[in-house]
Amino acid sequence: MCTAATYNTRCHYFGRNLDLEYSYHEQVAVTPRNYPFQFRNVKSVMKHPAIIGMAFVVDGFPLYYDAMNEKGLGMAGLNFPDNCDFKDPQEGKDNIASFELIPYVLSLCSTTEEAKALLSHVNITNEPFSDKLPTNPLHWMVADGKDVIVVEQTASGLHVYDDPVGVMTNNPTFDMQMNRLADYRNLSVESALPCAFAKGLDLHPYSRGMGGMGLPGDLSSASRFVKVAFTRMNSLSDDSESASISQFFHILGSVEQQRGLCKLGEDKYEITIYSSCCNLDLGIYYYTTYENSQISAVDMHHENLDGDTVVPYDLIKGQQVHYQN
Repeated sequence: MCTAATYNTRCHYFGRNLDLEYSYHEQVAVTPRNYPFQFRNVKSVMKHPAIIGMAFVVDGFPLYYDAMNEKGLGMAGLNFPDNCDFKDPQEGKDNIASFELIPYVLSLCSTTEEAKALLSHVNITNEPFSDKLPTNPLHWMVADGKDVIVVEQTASGLHVYDDPVGVMTNNPTFDMQMNRLADYRNLSVESALPCAFAKGLDLHPYSRGMGGMGLPGDLSSASRFVKVAFTRMNSLSDDSESASISQFFHILGSVEQQRGLCKLGEDKYEITIYSSCCNLDLGIYYYTTYENSQISAVDMHHENLDGDTVVPYDLIKGQQVHYQN
């Protein structure tokens, strides 16, 4: 399971938690402008905006989990079991394998509006990357500095939703997640609201934070959607880079998963393997890992973006402790 979110101050930020019980050898990967993206069913893209994100790089191809391009467009794929319905290639459609969708969109689009237009012709196919890497059920968030959309392909076809809350988790479908927010329409950041329990009854708040009574705190995808939407839409920070990225990681931290709380089988527990924060304006990819809460960063503009080979960076996973004495 996973959570994705956006956050805007002076700059625009986009990122996610990756929650799983296992990990591939994911790396922060910079794909320069002249790397040839060779797709299964559509023509190759030989020149494109540079891309940076978290990927499992296999035979030189970046299988991106989440990424942004140098134009300021970000995209992340999250688990979407049961509802997801990838199809066989269809005549008259741009048939894109699910593992190709992030590089396809980010290599051809600069804004969410351009992504919408591109996706209107797309059929997401069930073709695996290889026998050892089968297709995973996914849906996607796409964001620029202005708009956010969610892309889901179900049995009824491909759907593109505007996302006014700037967050996404997993099941159920996005339209159902949004409808469920109405159950929490009376939540407030104010602690001392007038008592509405019954006319003539005065119930005094006994603690701070009671305006948020009823806000979900469990690890289910539906509850995480509500929790991160409330947190993200009420979050405040100054507009410095340090304060902005710190606040973004706190937003994601409101729904992170700790080892031991989500048991999936014998000795298998889902955890937040990493959290990411992309500065869409500056092209900087920040991340933390489960073991390392210190923020690390890779700046795409410190690479040769006119190259033709993917440049990977191993994650700094060990805890980094700053001793003051």
